[in-house]
Order: sequence, then structure tokens, then C-alpha cells
Amino acid sequence: MAAKISFVGAGPGAADLITIRGARLLSHADVVIFAGSLVDRKLVQLYATKADIYDSAGMTLLEVITVMSDAIASDKSLVRLHTGDPSIYGAIQEQMEELDRLEIDYQVVPGVTSAFAAAAALKQELTLPELSQTVVFTRVEGRTPVPERERLNAIAKLGATMVIYLSVGMAEKVVDQLLQGAYTPETPAAVVCRASWDDEQIIRCTLADLAERVHLAGIDRQALIIVGDVLAARREGLKARSFLYDGGFSHGFREGNVA
Repeated sequence: MAAKISFVGAGPGAADLITIRGARLLSHADVVIFAGSLVDRKLVQLYATKADIYDSAGMTLLEVITVMSDAIASDKSLVRLHTGDPSIYGAIQEQMEELDRLEIDYQVVPGVTSAFAAAAALKQELTLPELSQTVVFTRVEGRTPVPERERLNAIAKLGATMVIYLSVGMAEKVVDQLLQGAYTPETPAAVVCRASWDDEQIIRCTLADLAERVHLAGIDRQALIIVGDVLAARREGLKARSFLYDGGFSHGFREGNVA
């Protein structure tokens, strides 16, 4: 029997960036709990036309779990709708732990995280040959601490493509810590606010002027900071190309041409 509770990734914002599976579950749900501070209410109104709706922005964990357990007791299906992909800063583990304790079955449906919506808005590949083959998803410490080994100044030593969540309101701190690593004031950066929403904002800059540009734009939340040399490729061209489509490169589906 299919799980009655589904954690669903709503995607980064645009209503049509939810997965087909997620939209189907929403449309058949009896109860929906959605992260109202981040998920566009239009998405809920579009798909969850027959459900009882709860906005979790003002709810505690206990209140959320109570709604879930009540739904199960009434033999109702419930969708817990989280922004982006629920596995990235989704705070679902504590909810799943409570459901495990109550022996309530559930499933998790992935979604499009804002990092990929931001990359799409920038028309930018986050990994490029000879520039970066690593992407780091992270955040700067604020009210929520991070492990000492994962502070930005430690991770920045990699020089990889960095996607920084939940930190745009502390832009100066972000820049200060990144400059303690492999990055320089000239390192390309970008800020994408509300990626895929109608009012999406994009700032292309360097680390040197990132904080000032963010403040001038009035951006203090719902934005990602992306940092790395890959961001210079659209302006400066590719340093190297992938072997995948190189005419002289052989692989399991094609024989390369020998010059």
C-alpha cells in the first residue's frame, strides 16, 4: 500500500517546475501542509484544489506532526510541501524521525533545488573542464551554527564552485571568509534572488563588489550566492572543452576519428 504521507519538493518557485509526480500527489491530496514563507501559494491553489490547507510558517514541529497523525487516523492522504528539494536545508529529518517514532509510513519526492534554477537563470554550467569539477552547497554560520571544519574559510581552500544558501543577509561575512581561501577579490560571483519567480533578480559581480551590489539591490533573503571561476566562461570563453563530443574521442557509443 502506498504511503499516505508524502514529503514533496515544490521546486524553486515557478509553479510548473514542480515534478509531475509532485503535482499528481498534490492534486489528489486530502491535506496539504506547505512552507508558506517560501512556497508560492499559487502553486498550492493550482494543484491542491480539494485539500485542507495548512501554512507551516507559523506552526511548530509538534503542530505539524499532529496534523499528520490526525490525517492518518482519518485515512486521509497528506502532502508536506517543501521549497526546492526537501533534502537541502529542508528540515525534514526531524519530521521523519517523529513519524518513524509513531510508526507512520511516508515517502519523499525530490524537487528542483534553487541552485539549479539559479544556474539556469545564469545560463551557466557549474562544472567545467579544467576549471571546476566540484560544486559545494553550503551556508555561512548565523543563528544556525555550522561545524568548525565546514566554515566558509575552510571550504574556500578548495577553490571549487560554491553555492551558498541562506547567507545573502550576511554578504560581508561571506566575502570575508571566502577571501581567506582560494578566491580573490576578482573571483567572479553572482547573486540570484527568487530564482524562477516572476520577480527574479540577477546580479553578476566579483567578490570585491558583491556585498555593495547586494545592499544596493535591497536583497536580504531568498537568494543564492554563487562563486567560482566557471562564472567567467560566458565572458572569457571556455578554457577547455569536454571530450564527450570531441570527434577524436572514442567511447561506448561512438568511435573517434583518427587524424
